Amino acid sequence: MTTKPVSRLGRGLASLIPDSALDGTDTSPKAVLRTVPIDEISPNPEQPRHVFAEEDLASLADSIRQHGILNPLVVRRAEGRYILIAGERRFRAAARAGLSEVPVVVREAVSAREQLELALVENLQRADLDAIEAARGYARLADDFKLTQEEIATKVGKDRATVSNAIRLLKLPQYVLDALRENRISAGHARALLPLSDAPDDMRRALAKVLSSRLNVRATESLVAELTSAPKRLRDAVRERRDRTFEVATKMLRESLHTDVAIKPLKKGGGSIVIAYSNAEELERLIQRMRQVAAK
Repeated sequence: MTTKPVSRLGRGLASLIPDSALDGTDTSPKAVLRTVPIDEISPNPEQPRHVFAEEDLASLADSIRQHGILNPLVVRRAEGRYILIAGERRFRAAARAGLSEVPVVVREAVSAREQLELALVENLQRADLDAIEAARGYARLADDFKLTQEEIATKVGKDRATVSNAIRLLKLPQYVLDALRENRISAGHARALLPLSDAPDDMRRALAKVLSSRLNVRATESLVAELTSAPKRLRDAVRERRDRTFEVATKMLRESLHTDVAIKPLKKGGGSIVIAYSNAEELERLIQRMRQVAAK
């Protein structure tokens, strides 16, 4: 009777990996599970995530010391080494915890492009990814891999609206994105500021007001609505004054010439004045009247 070898990876990990992979019978050329020395693994050069909170890494390292790595890293072979595809946070924490070996799933025949996509998707599935990193990750999947927002949402397990709203944040100026990254405002505040993207002065004033008065998202939305409606009110006032001017001028011309007059302005400036007459005699009268006016 042959005794089945006991996995060294722990019950938590074993429950996530098919038995065929654990007993070595998995013939898939795409994924091979093994334990490898940690110093044979190189970080992912295409890692889309650049910020790893020190407190989170320290906490994860403590957990790894007690329980081990419950989810293997994903790597590929290149130039005699293992190149990390996904799991850099676990890789860094494992090094901190002093592990000499780590469990990995080796993905064979993975191109650099596939490596980047896998790393992006793996990072975007994390709950602790900040809003800007998420937005840039979604945008990169859309731009570099030509994925639709629906396809991105399916890959990362989010709804399409979440992906769309995140990408829209990238339209904001850098100083607003900095405030978001530094947790001085929330993603909700940032989205509320989006209607001011074409009004940089109003954007700066709004952000300053949000920070100084510690406005919540609802109050920020009200502030933005007020700022965006002000230019419209000004345009309406200018249009009303112009229309009133034309109305008074038309009345004055009609009273002076004793005939129907129409002022027709053009959108780009200028326009025409149309003076109506019913016969040759009336035309002569109008000419005489205009000569009299000009002579005064």
